[in-house]
Amino acid sequence: MYAWIWRRLPFGLPGKLIGSLLIAGAVVALLWYVVFPWAEPLLPFDDVQVTQDSGVPGDPAGGGPGVEGDVPGSDHDIPYDTTHQNTPPPSTSPSR
Repeated sequence: MYAWIWRRLPFGLPGKLIGSLLIAGAVVALLWYVVFPWAEPLLPFDDVQVTQDSGVPGDPAGGGPGVEGDVPGSDHDIPYDTTHQNTPPPSTSPSR
């Protein structure tokens, strides 16, 4: 198909390059302004439901415990140890 289009474009190599760029731009514009806006309501990207009570403790909208004085960066009880890393510390002895 692309070879057929390339052979049909007029005015030698410069005309073929300019013509192919114009065709590619027309296809992009058609997709951007016609096809994508038509398909957007059919796609589930914005299918979000927000309720008044989220049920998450500490969430101000949910009204759970921890709303009062819940400051970002304050200490919380984390159910795992955060002091150790998965990698051992680097060795101080020279490698062989």
